[in-house]
Amino acid sequence: MRAAGAESARALSDGPDRGAEIAAAAAALAADRKAADVVELDLRGVVGYTDYFVICTGNTERQTKAIHDAIHLGLKQDHALLPRRVEGVSEASWILMDYLDVVIHIFTPGTRAFYRLEQLWGEAPRRAVVE
Repeated sequence: MRAAGAESARALSDGPDRGAEIAAAAAALAADRKAADVVELDLRGVVGYTDYFVICTGNTERQTKAIHDAIHLGLKQDHALLPRRVEGVSEASWILMDYLDVVIHIFTPGTRAFYRLEQLWGEAPRRAVVE
């Protein structure tokens, strides 16, 4: 799906790097909300259900919700994208946002340490987002 203003500098391409563009946009939106340890994992060739994971941490449940809200609103407004599915918003210790090409995981510190997704997908290329 293309953004409404295709000529906009923020419009996503329909090409092979679309997932990378969505992941980068989501990571930037998370970083804008002061998410910690923002990482993009390139899962192409590793799993068949998505191309990228974006993983980040909010210090509290309140911050994880704020990060979720920023990503949801930013991808909707800037790129005309809505998630296929969202889970965990009510508990907010692990919020999952499924954009098909990209799955976003927003954790509290303890939950991220418990599930250790980066270690589970250790062979996947990664990019740390520096604020």
